[in-house]
Amino acid sequence: MYTLLRRVLLITLSCLVSLPLPGQEIDIQKKLRGFDKYIEKTLKDWNTPGVGVGIVVKNRLVFAKGYGYRDYEKKLPVTPNTLYQIASNTKLFTTMAMGLLVAEGKLDWDKPLRQFVPIIEFSTEDLNNTVTIRDMLAHRTGISRHDMIWYKSDFTRRELFDRLKYLEPSQPIRQGFLYNNMMYAASGYVIEYLTRQTWEDFLRERIFRPLDMSNTLFSIEEMTKQADTFVPYNEKRDTTLLYRIPYYEEAQGIGPAGSIISNITDMSKWLIALINGGTYNGKQVIPSDVVRATLAPSIALPNSQLENRGYGELLNPVYGMGRWFASYRGHYLAYHGGDLDGIHSQISCMPYDSIGVLVFVIGDHSAPLYNVISYNVYERLLGLSETPWSERRLKDRTEARKLDREGRKKSGGERVAHTAPSHPLMDYAGEYEHPAYGTLRISMKDSALRFDFHKIVLPLGHYHYDRFDTPNDELYGQWSVNFKTNPQGEIFQAVMSLDESEASFVRKPDASLSDPKNLLPYTGKYEYGGATFEVMLKSDQFLYFLIPGQPAYQFFPYKARKFRIQAFSDVTYEFVVEDGKVVSMKQIEPSGEYVFKRKAD
Repeated sequence: MYTLLRRVLLITLSCLVSLPLPGQEIDIQKKLRGFDKYIEKTLKDWNTPGVGVGIVVKNRLVFAKGYGYRDYEKKLPVTPNTLYQIASNTKLFTTMAMGLLVAEGKLDWDKPLRQFVPIIEFSTEDLNNTVTIRDMLAHRTGISRHDMIWYKSDFTRRELFDRLKYLEPSQPIRQGFLYNNMMYAASGYVIEYLTRQTWEDFLRERIFRPLDMSNTLFSIEEMTKQADTFVPYNEKRDTTLLYRIPYYEEAQGIGPAGSIISNITDMSKWLIALINGGTYNGKQVIPSDVVRATLAPSIALPNSQLENRGYGELLNPVYGMGRWFASYRGHYLAYHGGDLDGIHSQISCMPYDSIGVLVFVIGDHSAPLYNVISYNVYERLLGLSETPWSERRLKDRTEARKLDREGRKKSGGERVAHTAPSHPLMDYAGEYEHPAYGTLRISMKDSALRFDFHKIVLPLGHYHYDRFDTPNDELYGQWSVNFKTNPQGEIFQAVMSLDESEASFVRKPDASLSDPKNLLPYTGKYEYGGATFEVMLKSDQFLYFLIPGQPAYQFFPYKARKFRIQAFSDVTYEFVVEDGKVVSMKQIEPSGEYVFKRKAD
């Protein structure tokens, strides 16, 4: 009597498939006996909407099956053709694309990137003259993630590329592993700069088509036109209720770090090429030395699972370029995870054993399952005892949820009661800007403040003094904004904790204050105490105050006819207009108000 698993395998293979390993033949059907029940129990234990599993042996997809639902509400089943966002598993595609350019002599893994892309700019000249493609793809630039620059933003790829210059390193280059999606977005732009093709078109032409990956896409808009797609569901906080969440759609700019959408059928072809040194169907799609380069050790990582949890199966992890590799119970494992809102994936292989595993998991609460299931498949195929990964990680999750609940109960413990904002609520409304993170918008709605940052829109309530907090949102968490006043007593800055540090957003003046035609009337010569001074408009479209014997002071627009200089926050400059003409400029500072009269033209 055939089991469901046997029927699926017969449809896929029409015969038994044997996996050659050192000294033995492995019967796939035999090794996967009981796997269906294992997955079904795992999904029930984790309250998981659905998963997809694919197994590659040598140059064949030998197992492809869905469990549970790709759309939990409509009870539509997961299939081998269900489309998912593969998230950070996109990174290896970008790495291989860069490798194709290295093979053509347009780049070099280990020479400073600026030799090939002179427009790239980091925060220091040392980084400008040092950072290589390998540094960027191995997460060893010394610059931390700064994910809130791109998350939910509409920044273009070029805009993200140009923001690298604002990211200061937090450790010396090549001295540690700091995961950084921004470096992959920048790498995608490098491909565009050197080839005059979009990153998407380059991948379609050079990788997808040769691999017959005809169902692999780049956008949710494209995906939702297809019939067989995943729908993201999460478990509601502190309950077992599953609820639908929005797709993560703002992926255009950050695309090279995580925008590819694919399915088990297509991704198996990619995995076959990885296992076989870049070869697919007898054709060398990616040069073998490029594939090997991605596996060369670039930066070592600690044995954190062993040190923190006592789990010793995965040892001595190292990052190459676009993927990790480590020893899994004595077998060489290359792997990478992918994580976006509601969808998680693991694409891995044991290249020296000629086997690979694809796992897609729906639901943030079930994200650990892509490791759990992958490890279980390898153990079954290799004839190893089964490690109780699901039980271990479920215990970890239960403990973490308990700690999370206890922590949230203590929210507000530091709040100072009976305080009031220093200004009327309307004074806090406006746009605040950070050179890297972009614009924070604070607006009024129904007599209350509203928080709007990269399309994350939430109510903003008074906490104490000039601090305002959002609710603790299920998907986007809690945001706290601390407003600061300038020496003139005005709200001019909003500070938020983002990524690994605080970010200060400065109040943005009205755009008209930066319009050159509105600035020109202020230019000219001014007189004070017998000395002559000049205000001029430079090519950067800023006004400058020129004082003999001192550096030029750049005027930053502040309010109508009012400007600041960066050197002194307690000094402002105001132009006086009478009968439509500028007649003087006032320098206002703590010691007084000093008038510079405009000289006649």
